[in-house]
Amino acid sequence: MMIFNTLSRKKEPFKPVNEGKCGIYACGPTVYNYFHIGNARPFIMFDTLRRFMEHIGYDVTFVQNFTDIDDKMIRRANEENTTVEAIAEKYIAEYFKDAEAIGVKKADVHPRATKHIGEIIALIKKLEFKNLAYKVDNGDVYFDTQAWRSNYGRLIGQNLDDLESGARIEVDDIKRHPMDFALWKAQKPGEPAWKSPWGMGRPGWHIECSAMSMKYLGETFDIHCGGVDLIFPHHENEIAQSEAATGKPFANYWMHNGHINVDNKKMSKSAGNFFTVRDISKEFDPEVVRMFMLSAHYRSPINFSRDLIIQAKNALERLYTARDNAAFALDHAEDRAMNEPEAAFVERSKGFMDRFDDAMCDDMNTSEAMGVLFEYVRDMNTALADANKPCKAAIEAALTALNTMAHDVLGLLMHDADTTP
Repeated sequence: MMIFNTLSRKKEPFKPVNEGKCGIYACGPTVYNYFHIGNARPFIMFDTLRRFMEHIGYDVTFVQNFTDIDDKMIRRANEENTTVEAIAEKYIAEYFKDAEAIGVKKADVHPRATKHIGEIIALIKKLEFKNLAYKVDNGDVYFDTQAWRSNYGRLIGQNLDDLESGARIEVDDIKRHPMDFALWKAQKPGEPAWKSPWGMGRPGWHIECSAMSMKYLGETFDIHCGGVDLIFPHHENEIAQSEAATGKPFANYWMHNGHINVDNKKMSKSAGNFFTVRDISKEFDPEVVRMFMLSAHYRSPINFSRDLIIQAKNALERLYTARDNAAFALDHAEDRAMNEPEAAFVERSKGFMDRFDDAMCDDMNTSEAMGVLFEYVRDMNTALADANKPCKAAIEAALTALNTMAHDVLGLLMHDADTTP
């Protein structure tokens, strides 16, 4: 398995921390709203990564967090005249409904920031002990990037001086350096807060992911993934605080998916140019969203359009038709030895599966893998059309190959014959 590692800016062979195991941490949603299809892209693509790593034999531990305390959540709670906890409970439940609709499996662990305050405080105390964190007059605690300057900026590929020159420096900034980031935020009136050595407050965004990923995957783990917009500052800051605290490498591989654009502009809630999975579901089966995502390489930006969604719908229908035709043929197949054409088809099926795996092993190239899948479908359709009373074993082999590639790895063909979209 070759992975394009954002940290090294090149493809590298995957070498797990622990033989036969794979630990993956995926940045999950801030649960203050329904997720849009731009949010859905990393959910789908890294669910596919997990599925493929399991397919090639790894024992995968997949962790995806929920950010359940955040400025956006506080604002939403105020707007709805309720509590931050109630907002979190509501939208976590809605996340699971929408995730299931697009074939995203539940993670092995879905940690919530508010349930890991003790781990977060312990991590900040480690940094404070090493003189890498400092408290300011208002009670906030910051990471001291200057004390870590020789290591800061590796993920984004810029040093601290370069980053500082591009930063907007506030006149009355209380930080020592414009790149310093909050580890702990002092309580403001009306905000949720927890006890800490620095007073009542709540964790900063970056420290949450470091504490939770290391709790469930260890101080050094295999793969950290998320959207390209998280490279800086979120993932850069995760690396800084984690490696500063432990003295060990944090995540060995960093994978980032490209944006989804609408009219060549990034889809986002703030821009107002977004569509939720629920919006798409009013006209199309939500599985079409997954098909749309898988049609492009995860690192490539893709443009959202109705025409492309319709193309994905039509492609998905071809997969279902092929599966259902094969299932019908199986019901009418003969329990006999394979003839020569059938044996040749089964042998070709193995070749298609090998090519599919090769495409996925090349930095999870779902676009190429999808091409192999549809080439296989055409071959399978031809073989079925040519067969008169086909051999049961040959049809079973055909369905196994189709389901392995399309369902087990790509997460498609979610519906059985009675509920085919």
